[in-house]
Amino acid sequence: MDDLLNRWRKIPVPVIVDLAPECQIDIAIRPLMPAGQQPPLFGRAVTARCAPPDFGAVLRAIGQINAGEVLVIDAAGEAAWAMIGDVLGGHLHRIGAAGIVCDGAVRDTGNLAGMAGLSVYSRHINPRGPTGAAKGEVNAPVTIGGRPIAPGDLIVGDDDGLAALTPADQERLIDAAEAKLALEAEWIRRLASDEPIGQIFGLL
Repeated sequence: MDDLLNRWRKIPVPVIVDLAPECQIDIAIRPLMPAGQQPPLFGRAVTARCAPPDFGAVLRAIGQINAGEVLVIDAAGEAAWAMIGDVLGGHLHRIGAAGIVCDGAVRDTGNLAGMAGLSVYSRHINPRGPTGAAKGEVNAPVTIGGRPIAPGDLIVGDDDGLAALTPADQERLIDAAEAKLALEAEWIRRLASDEPIGQIFGLL
């Protein structure tokens, strides 16, 4: 399994989505930082299903998360209350979590963006904080941006967006993903040699 994960670390989100569009997470859930500055996201999902404005599931999920894992927050796309900010985000950064994916809102974005290595994706930004910490579920199946995600699924993110891979997806797609990446590298090599573009892409 570690070998399989290491192979997936080299695969960008566009390659995943080209091969398996069903793995894509809604593009409205965007990286917090501008292109070229967002750290890549890669890790297993720890899920929190919230009932905004209650963020109890986030608190309990953070109590279970390990280094290298991704906090995945299903807030049903709610914009009115942030489910996490720099206090809890700072704790995740300190313990080495890979990042946060929130189908809802986050806040304290300037501070979150300054936490090197913590990759944050969110549908909304809102300075208004949550109220209540009694509801929600931890490590239950969730739906994030139209994509069902189970605890332990692999979350991959880059400047272009997000994808989620089940264990079956990881086994099924890795060879094709590596082949597509190799094909793109070959296209780049041939373009650099000034070979006719129609010949490279089979238009002639």
